Amino acid sequence: MNPPPDRVRGFLLEQLDIRGVWVQLGGAWRDMTAGRDYSEPVLELLGQLAGVTALIASSLKQAGRLTFQVRGNGDVSLLVMDCDEQLRLRGMARTLKHPEGHEGMNAPSDLSAGNLPALLGGGALTLTLDTAGMRQPYQSHVPLQGDTLAAVFEHYLAQSEQTPTRLWLAASRDAVGGLLLQALPGAAARDADGWNRVQILADTVRPDELLGLGAIKLIGRLFPEEDVRVYDPRPVRYHCPYDPDKIYAMLRSVGQAECEAILAEQGEIRVHDDICNHEYVLDAAMVAALFE
Repeated sequence: MNPPPDRVRGFLLEQLDIRGVWVQLGGAWRDMTAGRDYSEPVLELLGQLAGVTALIASSLKQAGRLTFQVRGNGDVSLLVMDCDEQLRLRGMARTLKHPEGHEGMNAPSDLSAGNLPALLGGGALTLTLDTAGMRQPYQSHVPLQGDTLAAVFEHYLAQSEQTPTRLWLAASRDAVGGLLLQALPGAAARDADGWNRVQILADTVRPDELLGLGAIKLIGRLFPEEDVRVYDPRPVRYHCPYDPDKIYAMLRSVGQAECEAILAEQGEIRVHDDICNHEYVLDAAMVAALFE
């Protein structure tokens, strides 16, 4: 099966003042996870984070970057996903290793992304927003509340934006899908039962529909009686290029003496960029050139 196109699409239930955003990721998601060897629960959880990050980042109005970090004290210790205003996405997961060297997720068959406490234990969600014009990035921390990642973000958005919000997320090894609904200010005045009715309809969505149906078909299936304005789709892509200058700057900050000590012991310096899964290798001549 061909992967779905990578895109985000907004829509508005016009008579109800309820906005929505739909996302599907295919090739970008495969590129992000290539060579990672994540187990199924970790892959599903990271995919859901990729979906919700793209949904929220689609609302960025100016140049900047939105980053979510989910930290836990369980087998999954860290999930990171960030996206800029051009919907360029990147992310990674970090898991604890058992003494035999295997990822903690491989054995238990009952673990899934739908059982967040079992995967993450206790933890927190951190948002960092860095946009043009900010003196320093805005950061917000909230404890993980909910048994699913969708529930965690619903709670976070309801608190931070003071807007009723619902999320539906799905992820597989090949694709990611997501749907976000928000009641705009004044929605209750337009239709007192509108928000409740739309939630009931959207709760019928299946994971295979999130992963496989296009926006128009999915919206038509869920809200056949509503007047819906659908906006043009926006492309999403995985963007994590090699950036040797970043590595060189880091090594200069470490200092020449420390770099030469590593060279003397190991014969080369290896630096692994976790979020992009790139490996940088420097020999003695390259290190010497850094400090000339």
